[in-house]
Amino acid sequence: MNITVLLAVGLVALTAILILIFAIIKRKAVPSRRVIPAIDQLRQALDRSVEGGTRVHLSLGKGRLVSPQGAAGLAGLSTLNSLSSVIQSSDLPMVTSSGEPSLSILSQDILRLSNREHLGSEEISFRQSRLTGLTDFSYAAGTIPVISNNNVSTNVLLGDFGIEAGLIMESALRNNGTTVAASDDISGQAVMFASTGESLVGEELFAVSEYLNHTPVHAASLTVQDILRWGVIACIFIGAILKLGGVI
Repeated sequence: MNITVLLAVGLVALTAILILIFAIIKRKAVPSRRVIPAIDQLRQALDRSVEGGTRVHLSLGKGRLVSPQGAAGLAGLSTLNSLSSVIQSSDLPMVTSSGEPSLSILSQDILRLSNREHLGSEEISFRQSRLTGLTDFSYAAGTIPVISNNNVSTNVLLGDFGIEAGLIMESALRNNGTTVAASDDISGQAVMFASTGESLVGEELFAVSEYLNHTPVHAASLTVQDILRWGVIACIFIGAILKLGGVI
C-alpha cells in the first residue's frame, strides 16, 4: 500500500472520527449558523407551495456516485430527504428528476421511506421520480416537461450540473416559479449565478439539508468541513513558506 492510499485512508478515518465527536457535542446545542439568503428564499417558497397546493421539483444532476461528482449527488439526496419531510403536508407530492440511474433509484427509495414514515404507505407514482436523460442535454431536455407540466412552483437544482443547467433554469423562469440552484461544476455555477437572484456558491451546496432539517450529524459535518478547509489553507501557507526558504 503506497503513501497516497495511506494518506487517503487516514483522512477518511480522521473525518469520520471528527464527525462522530462533533455530533455528540452538538446533540443538545442550539444551532448557530450564518444567514444564506438563497436558503431563506427556499424556505419561503416551500411555505407558499404547501399553502398554495403546488408542487416542488428537485433535480439531482448527473453525477455518478462512484465518481468525484458523487459528493454533490449525495448532497442532493440528503436534501431530498429533508424536503420530503418539510413538505409532506402538501396537497401535491414533490417530483424529482436526474440524469444518472443510481440517483434515480435512490431518490425513489427516499420518497418511499418518507411516505411510509408520514403516510403509512410506501407507494409512490412512477411520475414522482424520473430519469430524464443519460447525456447532458438529453437530461436537460427531459427535465423541461417535468417543470412545465406538473404545476411546479418551486424548483431546486442540487448536484453536478454543467452548462445544460441554463436550459433547465430558463424553463423554470418561464414557469414563474422560485428557483434555488447549486452545482459542484464551475461552468454550472456560472450559469446558475447569472440566472437566479440568489444562488448557492461553493460548499453551500452541502449545507442545504442541514439548514432545512437540523440534525447533529449534519451540523457536525459542516463543522468538520470548516476544520478541513482551514487545514488545507494552513498546509498551503506552510508549503509556500518552506518553498521560499529552500527547504523543499
